[in-house]
Amino acid sequence: MLSQPLQVSFDLGNNRIVTIETGKLARQADGSVTVRQGNCIIMATVVANKEPKPGQEFFPLSVDYMEKFSSAGRIPGSFFKREGRLSDYEVLISRLVDRALRPLFPEDYFCEVQVIISLISSDAEIMPDALACLAASAALAVSDVPIKEIISEVRVARVDGNFVVNPSRTELGNADMDFIIGATEKNLMMVEGESKECREEDLVQALGIAHEAIKVQIKAQQELRDKKGVLQKRDYTKPETREAVLEKVKAFASDKMYEISKSGTAKHERSEAFSKLKEELLASFGEEPDEDDLKYASKYFEDLQWEIVRSMILDDRTRLDGRKLDEVRPLAMETDILPTPHGSALFTRGETQSLTTVTLGTPLDELLVESAAKSDYTKFILHYNFPPFSTGEIKFLRAPGRREVGHGNLALRSLKQMMPGSDYPYTVRVVSDILESNGSSSMATVCAGSLALMDAGVPFPKHIGGVAMGLITRASDNKYAILTDILGDEDHLGDMDFKVTGTREGICGVQMDIKIDGLSMDTMREALEQARKGRLHILDAMYECVSAAREEVKPHAPRMEKLFIDKEFIGAVIGPQGKVIQEIQRSTGTTINIEEIGNVGEVSVFSPAKEGLDKAVAWIRGIVAVPSVGEVYEATVKGIKEFGAFVEFMPGKQGLLHISEISWKRLENMDGVLKEGDTVKVKLIGLDQKTGKFKLSRKALIPKPDFANKPRPQDNGPKSDPEA
Repeated sequence: MLSQPLQVSFDLGNNRIVTIETGKLARQADGSVTVRQGNCIIMATVVANKEPKPGQEFFPLSVDYMEKFSSAGRIPGSFFKREGRLSDYEVLISRLVDRALRPLFPEDYFCEVQVIISLISSDAEIMPDALACLAASAALAVSDVPIKEIISEVRVARVDGNFVVNPSRTELGNADMDFIIGATEKNLMMVEGESKECREEDLVQALGIAHEAIKVQIKAQQELRDKKGVLQKRDYTKPETREAVLEKVKAFASDKMYEISKSGTAKHERSEAFSKLKEELLASFGEEPDEDDLKYASKYFEDLQWEIVRSMILDDRTRLDGRKLDEVRPLAMETDILPTPHGSALFTRGETQSLTTVTLGTPLDELLVESAAKSDYTKFILHYNFPPFSTGEIKFLRAPGRREVGHGNLALRSLKQMMPGSDYPYTVRVVSDILESNGSSSMATVCAGSLALMDAGVPFPKHIGGVAMGLITRASDNKYAILTDILGDEDHLGDMDFKVTGTREGICGVQMDIKIDGLSMDTMREALEQARKGRLHILDAMYECVSAAREEVKPHAPRMEKLFIDKEFIGAVIGPQGKVIQEIQRSTGTTINIEEIGNVGEVSVFSPAKEGLDKAVAWIRGIVAVPSVGEVYEATVKGIKEFGAFVEFMPGKQGLLHISEISWKRLENMDGVLKEGDTVKVKLIGLDQKTGKFKLSRKALIPKPDFANKPRPQDNGPKSDPEA
């Protein structure tokens, strides 16, 4: 007989109950749970190998979040009608969970661990990303896989001035702050999100609210673990140590490594010096060394570098490149450096460089962003590319990895805070190509993107800049150092990677990962203030480069004009089987997009040339215009009859110019008076309400001569059109 599943529940507030259950699904995994709120159900499983692979020297953790389309009662739209590789949206959620889980495992634990999180039932109003890490942590908690602590994540948004934990999808649409925070019972671990220029203290307040909610979720996981009876985690094989080799490495390399570290040289020179020192160290083991000794010597060399560089920063208050702790590297930037893209910028900060372009497209270029719960089109796209030459390496060129997706998303979330609203007609694509990288290429992307958007003439009201912060700590004497604009080595050797973007007025984006325990709120406030000063320094340089967006797009960028027409005219503009709109586009060289919004038709006209744009707009205006009796029009003769001429006085609208309305003189016939293709000014003098036929006059625009006032004898004259 199957054992009964175990459950615990807690309330998010306002009777929003979350239930964690284990023991029913996926029971062969080391740990398996479901997390349910409303109709949203997430299943998380964890499996860990009992032993590390031979020679394993790092912790192989994989975290994958997947959304089943069946969870929302949908069939995937792909050719194969099944889920394919993870979407960017799923990759981003996977990264959020991975970044929070990774520090939980012991530093000497090298067994492979796989965490799989699946959305198996979707709720249109419940955001699953806020529950994914809770599910993953709970699966680890009820397993015997060794972890140091239990964690969880929550979303905190500010809606109408009030902070809400795990808001609904509708509430989130009205939020001006949106952050996902991961934490243990005592310490913050991960922060990611965006805001509309919030203050630093607002962010600190959001973190405090999130931490209190996380403590409730951790308590629920502990209760579930205790119910299952997980009293002890499994033992694991720890890596071997060789004290004699360690002491030899320290004795040989410590002083030399310190001299290299404080030399203040550039990245490549410093790397070459460290590599040469390592070669000398390995050579000191003799002509026929023990291969295992060399392997451990290499590992201890890296460990020693970590220790010495950190001590130098903490004790000497100096950095690898010789900068002060709060100093930003030299800045260089320029715009309009490429002739063909619609906007371009080159941003260089120290040894990090981004070449960013902007392309303006039509609504037909919008990107479909699809998840199980919904499908939306977005008009703002940002792609981040990190080629291997940017770090002087040779690698196969692959599709963008998780790192590229995550870095691009941070830049996109930041820049979109200043993008124009939904009424802006262009689809905008920003592409950042990293040409050099030594620390925070994502922040270079934000700065270069802001410059390029202004260069493209996008109505971008304020510059957004970004800076990456670091933290070095030492528990033995409670020393710490906050670093502004960190290098790649400082990121690798440090305890925190904290990226902050924003305008002069406030924060627009945050991404933070903490590798240690015990980051206090006071330290957080200090880091935020130092980040603000660094950001303002960068923004000042950006405003010196470009003070405001171009008033118009560049001459080679597509021109655009938007018209709003009555809903009933949409069919007239499109025409039967699209013939009218196709003719307009073909004749004017334009691209026309029509959307029905309520009782209004939104017509967007795009053209590479102003002449074609004006012609298309006039054509459409003519189709939708309502003729008015008494108005004067420029008409084109379309056909000649014995009783007059049929003329087109508006696009798609014809009327009769009767022979008696052409001239004050009496005309016997139409010979030599008008011919097809002639243009003539006419006045609309009548509209038959029953038949809808228009009566036009040319003579009404000609001064009446004296002879026209004299009575004329009756004659038989030309016949009149019986329908005129």
